[in-house]
Amino acid sequence: MSEQPEPTSLLATAKTEGLKVRTRDGDALGSVHSLMIDKRSGQSTYAVISIGGFLGMNKSFYPLPFELIAYDAVEDDYVVTTDRRLLEGGPSWANNPPEFNQAYADRVASYYGVASANLSA
Repeated sequence: MSEQPEPTSLLATAKTEGLKVRTRDGDALGSVHSLMIDKRSGQSTYAVISIGGFLGMNKSFYPLPFELIAYDAVEDDYVVTTDRRLLEGGPSWANNPPEFNQAYADRVASYYGVASANLSA
């Protein structure tokens, strides 16, 4: 019998195209792969940042609490407000995304030192 995924309040299918991301020092970092939106509030809770790769291969994906990125209206891109090394050492995946349940949200929040989102449905 297959185990059913734990229901959460996150809508994780909000795909984005062409939203560039840079470091707080102004260096190109990657792009926003998707936004994770709280179904109850409609607020973005995480941005999944895509870094690296060539022609769509060998990319890594990093879930970043939305409070750690800022939108730059002049450059029309997002700026990661934490150190690049911290981001690149954080929770990530390459091929198979993890089940983004409460335990994983707690792990991400703990790593970045922010409050964990309540994902209970």
